[in-house]
Amino acid sequence: MGAKVPRNFRLLEELEKGEKGLGAEACSYGLDEGDDLLMTNWNGTILGPPHSNHENRIYSLKIHCGPSYPDSPPSVTFISKVNLPCVDPRNGNVDLSKLPSIATWKRDFTMETILIEIRRFMAAPANKKTAQPAEGTNF
Repeated sequence: MGAKVPRNFRLLEELEKGEKGLGAEACSYGLDEGDDLLMTNWNGTILGPPHSNHENRIYSLKIHCGPSYPDSPPSVTFISKVNLPCVDPRNGNVDLSKLPSIATWKRDFTMETILIEIRRFMAAPANKKTAQPAEGTNF
């Protein structure tokens, strides 16, 4: 079994990847505030998948990586209103257990993994035609 990468090293790797745009083209993420030495609060963006009611929309999210990340998942909250079964319609909180491929959290998962899986969930046949709130509305 390999060595366990400490939280801050892991977050530095994710920050570098996010800042250099080395991840998925339809998702991006970065620190909310550049002077956040604990790298706790992040912003995320998802471009709505094509051929869905999310097409041509840009969704903003907040990601909070607590002290036990990456052993425990971060909390993820939509800022932009969205109608999805994994999102609490009252506050935008994402229930990661409702995303099939990441329902069982693994230390290898990253913030990018979460954003990609949410986007994939948006494009799923059961969700892609779901009526959405007016564009530009926030929680």
